[in-house]
Amino acid sequence: MKHSLRASRLPRSVLALGFVSLFMDASSEMVHSLLPLFLVGTLGASAFAVGLIDGLAEAVVSMTKLFSGVISDWLGRRKPLLLIGYGLAAVSKPFFPLANGALMVLSARVLDRFGKGIRGAPRDALVADITPPALRGAAYGLRQSMDTAGAFIGPTLAIALMALSGGDIRYVFSWAVLPAALSVLTILFFVREPKVVVDHPIRSFPLQRAAMSRLSTRFWLIVVVGSVLTMARFSEAFLLLRGQGVGLSAQWTPLVLIVMNGVYAVSAYPFGIAADRYSRFRLLALSAAILVLAEGALCIPNLSAVLLGAGLWGLHLGVSQGLLSALIADSSPNTLRGTAFGLYNVISGGVALCASVVAGLLWTFAGPWLAYGCGALFALIGVFACLWLEKLQ
Repeated sequence: MKHSLRASRLPRSVLALGFVSLFMDASSEMVHSLLPLFLVGTLGASAFAVGLIDGLAEAVVSMTKLFSGVISDWLGRRKPLLLIGYGLAAVSKPFFPLANGALMVLSARVLDRFGKGIRGAPRDALVADITPPALRGAAYGLRQSMDTAGAFIGPTLAIALMALSGGDIRYVFSWAVLPAALSVLTILFFVREPKVVVDHPIRSFPLQRAAMSRLSTRFWLIVVVGSVLTMARFSEAFLLLRGQGVGLSAQWTPLVLIVMNGVYAVSAYPFGIAADRYSRFRLLALSAAILVLAEGALCIPNLSAVLLGAGLWGLHLGVSQGLLSALIADSSPNTLRGTAFGLYNVISGGVALCASVVAGLLWTFAGPWLAYGCGALFALIGVFACLWLEKLQ
């Protein structure tokens, strides 16, 4: 009852943004849940190529988030950038079923992620702009929960469409266009922003020393901790390869993401509410400890262990992702909020690229156990880093 009352107090545009994320993630995961198998099985790419493509795509996301966040602060507007970002992601979807080589997949993936980069920081900043500080944990948790519900729906639809089409991956990819279009329409008609997003929009470009000096030490420490956790949590494409490696067929491999995203979707909103009530750094330390357990389970070459690891991975994300967004929002001035989210994402994206490439190399030359073992080590470092930040408060 308390949760429903809290949700009813959130601005309607937060709920609308949740649906926008749900539709686009359903579309994206219909593609991404089968993309590693499409690359390796249909197009003949290697595990290293999978990691490189995913890492480069995520790096594009992060680089773009920096500039889109800065521009949204400069203009004092967020919604136009959301439309451009989600629109580009929708436009990229038809290229996946048409791909005849890894280069075309890379191009479509980069365009998709470029759109994600444009929309990411302005969207996260807009949630903070329209939500009272006392409800930010709940707002980010709700948006993240709905986002991940889409990521749960996407692989589920992929499995159903694979069964319906007799294992035709291109057929599944073609259906991803529909929810992407719904996402763009939801922004057009249901997302509202204040006439002036920030109290005093910045008319000089924000990436200058005077403006950057207003970002606190607390902000930069949060960025460091988030980067450590990103290094521990390399591309989810490897979860799919891990599932295939322990015996799942191409049709059932998306089950790994269904488990992960199901747990993620269910846990994100409750833990978002908890972030408004309890120590955020202790909750972040808990999420890192859960990731250690997830990586340990994924080292075991057994289907039950891999599904358990995927579920724990999802729980880690449910605890940590909305929480990190709330911490970034709280530690940055509203006139630089888009810039702060952009900086956080560009740094974590560079780390994600390194993590995915290194994981691909370890996977190719030593096996999945070493890749996940190294991830567990970084997650353990994250536990101690979060507890140290808790003492500094």
